[in-house]
Amino acid sequence: MKNIQGTDFQKMVWLEITKIPKGKTITYKKLAMKIGKPKAYRAVANACAKNPLLEIIPCHRVIREDGKMAGYKGKKGIERKKRLLKSEGVKL
Repeated sequence: MKNIQGTDFQKMVWLEITKIPKGKTITYKKLAMKIGKPKAYRAVANACAKNPLLEIIPCHRVIREDGKMAGYKGKKGIERKKRLLKSEGVKL
C-alpha cells in the first residue's frame, strides 16, 4: 500500500479490504469496526469509492448493512459488483 496514492485512512481501509476472503462479504460498518473506527462507516464507503486498484483491492466485497449493493465505481457499477460477487459464490 506504500506506493498507492491516498490518505492514511484510505490506505488502512484498502489494506483491510485485501484481507476479505474470496466469496465473503463484509459491511461498511463492520469494516469500520475492524479498523478501530466504528463510527466511520461513511468514510469507509468513501474510501471504497476512491479505490485505485479494483483488481487488487476487492471493494466489491464490501456491502451495506441491509445487504443491498451500494455504489461501485467499476465499469457498469452495481451490475458488475453483483456479477463479481456471484462469480465468487456469494448468494445475493
